[in-house]
Amino acid sequence: MSISTPGGPERRPTVVSTGKKPAAGRPAAADKPAGGKAGKGTPPRSGGKGRKPVTPVKVSQGRSWGPIALFVAVGVLAVGIIGVGAWAVYQGAQPWQKRADAINGIVDFRKKDKDLVKGGQHQPGSIKYDVLPPVGGPHNQAWQNCMGDVYDAPIANEHAVHSLEHGTVWITYRPDLPADQVAKLKAKVQGKEKMMLSPFEGLDKPISLQAWGFQLKVDNADDGRIDEFIKTLRVNASVEGPTALCDQGVTATGTTPRDNLGNNMPEQPTQ
Repeated sequence: MSISTPGGPERRPTVVSTGKKPAAGRPAAADKPAGGKAGKGTPPRSGGKGRKPVTPVKVSQGRSWGPIALFVAVGVLAVGIIGVGAWAVYQGAQPWQKRADAINGIVDFRKKDKDLVKGGQHQPGSIKYDVLPPVGGPHNQAWQNCMGDVYDAPIANEHAVHSLEHGTVWITYRPDLPADQVAKLKAKVQGKEKMMLSPFEGLDKPISLQAWGFQLKVDNADDGRIDEFIKTLRVNASVEGPTALCDQGVTATGTTPRDNLGNNMPEQPTQ
């Protein structure tokens, strides 16, 4: 049995419209795969409004002054250390005479009285010195032993001056100087070549230091100039060079020269 289509075989079926349009941005029903779900590989939607990216919020923490202050302090300290080191090198490079003159309070008799410090003037017997303790001038042919010797009684000026000529630093002190002060002076002298220590009557200052042609008087053994005097003038102030002897000298105390007493005999009492 055959069914004929009105209008002839070439007439197409009439499509009835429902009047509804597909929603914007959504595929028509005919474009959806079976089951009504978008398949894999479906391109992203277009035309929709996406979420705006969140801009990070910067929180200001302020400047940290602690590390900066530490850095500055270390820098200042480093500059100070370098400066002190450079100054010490500069000072050490100066001639010893110039360094001696820079010691506050030192008296340079080499400038004041050149005849006083000629050296080599050996003379027997007692000698009168205008500068006390003496710093130069005529002296006995025997020197006082100056190998770091510590004398507990006064010694003869005539022997001590000869020791100065050899480059010794002679430290003298008032007999009433407190024991702790004397102990500090002993520590600077004992066992050190070209150094000697003895009490001295009539000092106008508690402590007086002598080198050949130089003198420095101070009030106490803690004065830093003592070490500076020793460092600058020991050996350097010699007029006979660094090889001048300090051993084989007079080791006895007493203020009378030992011309007729024997080199190291005790001083004989006056009759």
